[in-house]
Amino acid sequence: MRNFGLYPFIALLSVLIVTAPAASAQSANFTVSQHGIAVGKASFSFTATPSGYDSTALVIINMKGLDYSLSKTETLSPANRLRHVQLSAAVNGSAVDIIAAPETAPAQSQPAPTQPAQTPPAPLPTLLLNISANGHTTTTRLPLHSGAVFLPDFDPGALETLLTLAVARNNRNLWAIIPKKEGSVVPVLLATYADEKGTLDGKPVVVHHLLATIAGKETDLFSGPENQLLQAELPQLGFALIRNGFILTPSAKPSAPPSNPDLAPPAQQNPAPPAEQNPAPPVQQPPALPAIPAPAPTTDQPPAPQAQPAPAAPAQQPPAPPTDKSPQLPG
Repeated sequence: MRNFGLYPFIALLSVLIVTAPAASAQSANFTVSQHGIAVGKASFSFTATPSGYDSTALVIINMKGLDYSLSKTETLSPANRLRHVQLSAAVNGSAVDIIAAPETAPAQSQPAPTQPAQTPPAPLPTLLLNISANGHTTTTRLPLHSGAVFLPDFDPGALETLLTLAVARNNRNLWAIIPKKEGSVVPVLLATYADEKGTLDGKPVVVHHLLATIAGKETDLFSGPENQLLQAELPQLGFALIRNGFILTPSAKPSAPPSNPDLAPPAQQNPAPPAEQNPAPPVQQPPALPAIPAPAPTTDQPPAPQAQPAPAAPAQQPPAPPTDKSPQLPG
């Protein structure tokens, strides 16, 4: 009887194991905002396959000074290693097409192993990066680390993959493939911050906070209990990716740029001029050419020139305050 009851459980467990990869498939939609104002949208989708994952990402931004669109298809291994990626983007009317994949080395005949102890470590595989832009095509070979993420601008799918690799690698040995200019590979440094709070589709949710430093620039990543990307504060000034239905409480950054930023410098300049220059009409006249020579004899008595008319010779010097005597300005 005990064995009879165990067989259905084993059969059910085997079904769950087989269907587990499909359950990991997910998709999400995001709002692209700058200073709290929506300027575009983005999305990603991951689908489990027998050989790994197929992912897609879309980004559209329309705002003053930036017209940006991106379409990416990507193939990943079961361990989220990059196998192939194709990207088409347009930045203010300039089109860019990118194809990247590991370079396949030609098969070479190997002699019989006579000294296996001296076998050198296998070199890193090479990523072949083809970039076509402005009528020119460049091909770059980059080292392909196992923990590398293909990271275009504003791509939520790339950040989702980065979060997945971070969990698998304990936030270590992570790299970013930057598809700009001829392409580059840079390390990703992650720092963990205290959990925060938020709501997803109106329900409270615990929010994990990571700070990613990539090529010297910082990106704040906020993820949910299932390690899903909820929000990203991007290094571009004021830009953020916010998952639809998610609210971080409190918000990570101000929702709007500071009002009247030009007012700050005058407030700091008020104490700069001495308070003794009360007779000066406004502080907006920093040159104050007549007031600059006045402090030399007496700072508190600007009408001092009236006391000098008694001597005849000094009476000819009243024109001294004008700008004719330029040597006195630097003093």
